[in-house]
Amino acid sequence: MIYKIRLILDTKEDVVRDIAIDFNDSLEDLHNAITNAFGFDGTEMAAFYLTDDDWNQGEEIPLFDMNETEANISMQGFILRDILTEDKGKLLYVYDFFSMWTFYVELISSEEKTPQVELPSILLSVGVVPSEAPDKEFISEDSSNGDDDDDFDTLENFDDFDFDNFDELMN
Repeated sequence: MIYKIRLILDTKEDVVRDIAIDFNDSLEDLHNAITNAFGFDGTEMAAFYLTDDDWNQGEEIPLFDMNETEANISMQGFILRDILTEDKGKLLYVYDFFSMWTFYVELISSEEKTPQVELPSILLSVGVVPSEAPDKEFISEDSSNGDDDDDFDTLENFDDFDFDNFDELMN
């Protein structure tokens, strides 16, 4: 089977690539196809993230396993047919954690494989990749709802605290 996958770069201007890739390929193969389709050199760290239909970020699948556990979670260990299905056909992809190139990855169709199609291949190319990744603004969740206030020690009279005798107070 061939997967047709739409890749949308998260920028103001539309930058889209549709690619065809074998459904037996790994996420690492998809990573390589993405870097080639968008003109990146492929030398930066990257990760896929499982997501729901609303693009909420879930579990990370990194390019290389960085954990010291035996879990061995990396792109090479995940096959596309097991990750992208008609029920769960979306992923997020981040390339270069310093620049944060962010992509929406979506399975748009699966078709029978034909011998004349070389895989992976670019089927559609719209837009030009900007020279720099767009700035990302990360906003943390609002923790001022009052529910978690009991979890923190607070100093009500901070100005009255004697920092000169701190060591004595701790002993």
